[in-house]
Amino acid sequence: MGILEIKQLYKSFGCHEVLNGLDMDVPEHSIFGFVGQNGAGKTTTMKIILGLLKPDSGSVTVCGEKVTYGETKTNRNIGFLPDVPEFYGYMNPMEYLKLCGEITGLTKYKIELKCEELLELVGLKYEKKKKIGGFSRGMKQRLGIAQALLNEPKLLICDEPTSALDPVGRKEILDILSAAKGKTTILFSTHILSDVERVCDRIAVLHGGKIALSGTLSEMKDRYRHNGFVLEFENEKEACFFENAEELKKPEISLSRNKNVVTVLMTGRDMDGHFLLCILSQKRITPLKFTVMEPTLESLFMEVVR
Repeated sequence: MGILEIKQLYKSFGCHEVLNGLDMDVPEHSIFGFVGQNGAGKTTTMKIILGLLKPDSGSVTVCGEKVTYGETKTNRNIGFLPDVPEFYGYMNPMEYLKLCGEITGLTKYKIELKCEELLELVGLKYEKKKKIGGFSRGMKQRLGIAQALLNEPKLLICDEPTSALDPVGRKEILDILSAAKGKTTILFSTHILSDVERVCDRIAVLHGGKIALSGTLSEMKDRYRHNGFVLEFENEKEACFFENAEELKKPEISLSRNKNVVTVLMTGRDMDGHFLLCILSQKRITPLKFTVMEPTLESLFMEVVR
């Protein structure tokens, strides 16, 4: 059973339908990439999971317990990192985490232990006595992760945690999330596809109010692998000779050429690399390179969104 299960979730604001039968299952100890364009409904989904927004219909369960709007008992299993975490600037990280620990009802001993451990995890061990007001955005984001992990949640929800950061800050956050994977399950909402490819082991693409694509990256690539090949020839003359082969003039084959490189996409069932190798053999042409095209997360995403 998944840590988070969403069944047939619907939500509209006036006549604008945001979620339209959303189904999602997040397995334990995964970093689950929740991907969609801005405005696709990712934040709406998270607010419903946290019990802050009432769905029109459907159900959400966290650790087997049903989420009820306006009730927070399921949130004891959840840590939440908003896209812009807010802090008291006059406090230092240690004071702030102690305050959060007291609010969540942790014992003094447990708070001390957890604060030290988490500040080490997020790389703020040497800044624990500095005022948060002077922190960079990346440092605040890291402190936000420490705060979200304080009550040892079974599910950590991150809403666009890297979108406002520079490449260094983004790498730091992604490394921390990878390190936290053993301790918790992470739902990582973002529209930055390269971040997803770096850290997520499962992915769901939200489009049109429901999940348009989901699975591990390799499963999705296998499912959407077209018969695409890239052939690089010694010169343009050879590339043209190959491109103009009679055998390739079929409706299920599309060709494009850029100088001495020919890209072939085939949708015919019996068409594969052997078919092209036969043509090369007949024409007595040896390409410099013959590669199978791999779908990328970006090409899959564009296909779905289109």
